[in-house]
Amino acid sequence: MATINLTADNFKETISGNDIVIVDFWAEWCGPCRSFAPTFEAASEKNADIAFCKVNTEEEREMAAGFNIRSIPTLMVFREQVILYAVAGALPAAALDQLIEQVRALDMEKVRAEIAAAEE
Repeated sequence: MATINLTADNFKETISGNDIVIVDFWAEWCGPCRSFAPTFEAASEKNADIAFCKVNTEEEREMAAGFNIRSIPTLMVFREQVILYAVAGALPAAALDQLIEQVRALDMEKVRAEIAAAEE
């Protein structure tokens, strides 16, 4: 699956319409972002069931601010509309593969129960 250019206009439908969404917050001028791009693209090709999205922080400033993006690249992972991971820094391919495996393996009922307990 090709990466999706995530914008304020398609954000909600992308997050709600896909079980797992991995978002790369990046900018054209960012060297580490450009270095991470081929790794991100390769992972998207290996995992066609996952929505791989890119947010250009220069064009989508409000979205980046809304997610409190302070450093790029920042990788954010949603599963069933829940943010499970949000960390700045480029990952090596093996670490990204491991993260994807961990996200797939999560028991989301347990995660939702833990969130509900924390909110009480």
